[in-house]
Amino acid sequence: MDAPSLSFPIRTECPPGACVCDRDALLQSPGGDTRILQLTQAEEKKLLQRLENVSSLNDLRRIQERMEQQLGLRLTIAPSPNEVRTLRGITILVHEQRGLCRKTRQAIPAAIKKGMDQRPEITYELLNEGGLFSGL
Repeated sequence: MDAPSLSFPIRTECPPGACVCDRDALLQSPGGDTRILQLTQAEEKKLLQRLENVSSLNDLRRIQERMEQQLGLRLTIAPSPNEVRTLRGITILVHEQRGLCRKTRQAIPAAIKKGMDQRPEITYELLNEGGLFSGL
């Protein structure tokens, strides 16, 4: 399938049957949001490294906002509705998006959790943001 020419380098396609990203369908749909395809494998590595080295909740929120602006990639990062005792109680959801590789959808939450594990204060800031500890 010939892809329409884009003004930026795009992610190489996954091996057939290995992914459900619908990359080709996205490239063929007129007016489709192709920003996510800018996340090449090299750019993904940089993003994951940045997420692993996040310094604060504000930093994480800034990255989250930039991901949405630049790639159309939406994340939800919030305490689980159940009791939060460990980092496992934090919900990190990468919303489905045409063109987003399945492995990337798994790697982003893992990188965020690794960063939060290295800096537990980010988890506490997140819990405070949700008002869970505001009365303490």
